[in-house]
Amino acid sequence: MTWFYAFDLFGVAVFAITGALMAGRKSMDLFGVLVIALITALGGGTLRDAILDNHPVSWIRDEWYIVVAVLAALGTIAWVRLTRPIPELGLLVADAFGLAVFTVIGTQVALQQNVPVSAAVIMGVMTGVAGGVIRDIICNEIPLIFHKEVYATACIAGSLVYIVLHSLPSPPGLDVSVAMLAVLLIRLAAIRWHLQLPRFHLLDRERHDD
Repeated sequence: MTWFYAFDLFGVAVFAITGALMAGRKSMDLFGVLVIALITALGGGTLRDAILDNHPVSWIRDEWYIVVAVLAALGTIAWVRLTRPIPELGLLVADAFGLAVFTVIGTQVALQQNVPVSAAVIMGVMTGVAGGVIRDIICNEIPLIFHKEVYATACIAGSLVYIVLHSLPSPPGLDVSVAMLAVLLIRLAAIRWHLQLPRFHLLDRERHDD
């Protein structure tokens, strides 16, 4: 098992956990939990591979992606039932780990397809956020990417860090590790200190002009 494959499965497991936790907050049954977990874990990579014409997509050519996602979801159910519910902060932190892993992997996969840097960044962001967006929409939640806290911006930063380090002579794995750490730290900092981008208050400006 290569480190790339191991990281990919780790990201699948982490995002499946966030999907299971969200489904649990919505009091879904076992089937609903598994569906949300699979969508969260595999949605971003599926969309990325479809756009890049990278067929068959990961979970079709390798059943371990589905197996890991299902086991992670079932493990989450067992953990919550045997211990206690995981708080909101736990969901956000788990999501941050998955975001870091999938962003870098998505960027790397795109670069392997020889796409431009701009497209590689977009694919990295898409891999990181698409599954969570679909999860939140199905669960009738405002997607995290649209919250005022820094989210997709962390993906962009991590993707750019990976692209820069990947183009420079560096020890194997350093580019991936540093880029994942960048996404994780930015996202955790945003959660801790409620960091946000400036907002565009069009209606307020129009009222002021009147």
